[in-house]
Amino acid sequence: MNRNLSILALTGTLALGGIVGYAANERTAQTQSTQSQSTQAQSTQATTSMPTTSTTRGQMVQTLAPGQAAANYDNGRARTESEANTVQVVKDRQGGLVYISVTESAASTPEAQLRQRLQRQFGLPDGGSGEDATGTGSGFFVSSGGDIITNNHVVEGASEITVRLHGSKATYKAKVVARAPDFDLALIRAEGVPAADINPLPLGNSDGLDVGLKAIAMGAPFGLDFSVSEGIISSLERTVPVGTRGVEQNVIQTDAAINPGNSGGPLLNSAGQVIGVNTQILTGGIGQSAGVGFAIPVNTVKNLLPQLQAGKGGQDAVLRTPSLGIGFTDVSDLTGAERRAASLPETGALVGRVYPGSPADRAGLKGSTVTTGSGGAPTARNDGDVIVAVDGQPLTDASDLPRTIIGKQIGDDVKLTVRRAGKTRDVTVQLQAFDFPQSADQ
Repeated sequence: MNRNLSILALTGTLALGGIVGYAANERTAQTQSTQSQSTQAQSTQATTSMPTTSTTRGQMVQTLAPGQAAANYDNGRARTESEANTVQVVKDRQGGLVYISVTESAASTPEAQLRQRLQRQFGLPDGGSGEDATGTGSGFFVSSGGDIITNNHVVEGASEITVRLHGSKATYKAKVVARAPDFDLALIRAEGVPAADINPLPLGNSDGLDVGLKAIAMGAPFGLDFSVSEGIISSLERTVPVGTRGVEQNVIQTDAAINPGNSGGPLLNSAGQVIGVNTQILTGGIGQSAGVGFAIPVNTVKNLLPQLQAGKGGQDAVLRTPSLGIGFTDVSDLTGAERRAASLPETGALVGRVYPGSPADRAGLKGSTVTTGSGGAPTARNDGDVIVAVDGQPLTDASDLPRTIIGKQIGDDVKLTVRRAGKTRDVTVQLQAFDFPQSADQ
């Protein structure tokens, strides 16, 4: 896997449930459209006798029967079925879009330094060399009470947050209700927004998506108030580092243009439902869209939403996620000769360190001796544990381990299948939140 991703969160600094049968509706619409096109083609063949003639290269040939229109026209504007759908989705959902501006006046605080680092890393707009650092992002309403979903990196470290709605110059102060840093999500709540101006967007089902379906991204790229781009879902098999700990998680890949300032904005389907939250792009080193953008699946948002909405702000604003409290190496990073010499399996997570007081420590897991050999490659002795399966599912890639753990709840029991000195056994670990030492390699 190529891990050299230059990540750009969509709106400011640029991880599971289901509702609504959007997929069925969309597929039905596609089927009806296909059947309609097929019927038209058969009708044309039955009613129009066009002799087969040879044509020379470069010659223009008629592709439509006389009188057949290429598209619907609205006062001279061409409207294909797809165009009309996009226009309608934008008109119906633009009222749910929110523009977010943040300020961090204490530039020396750890939060401000983190924000500045994220801005440099993600190429986000900032306030220049003045005392107050500023940034912009996007978000969208998810409830009639004014709850707004955005990216964590848009609001983390901000001392002041203001929001503005589409089509209005009025600004409203907003406060962070809760953040989920490990999923790069946050929920903020605006103050004083008229109830009539709050238009929550419907949340779809990201488990029902297919590659090739339409994807519409809305937001404020480069600080431009309102911008829409359209593309398709390019992949549903992509994992990229997400959140402050950089745990690789499943994301939606799209070629809809996503740029700095789009972070936290919605990715919509043709039914106008949110299917993802725009969060990162692969820039190719140019600091802007290269046609590869990533969105956090909306089912991740739906799973976390009740916890986010129950947040109290302040110290209680951060949603903590479970951890084993270990450092590990992917066994596949070792050479075949090294694995055979140490009697290690071909795949799994080689435990290098178990932190004192961690869930793994309480469960009795033991770290192996992992050293760095010539050329920086890891070497190991088989004197500790290798995790080869989680809840009965084999670890074909060690990055599956943190991705699986982060998707569970604090207090859950997880069964780890481990090998030590050639023997295999199952170990039950009760998951808890664990604070790694700041210098620890997580």
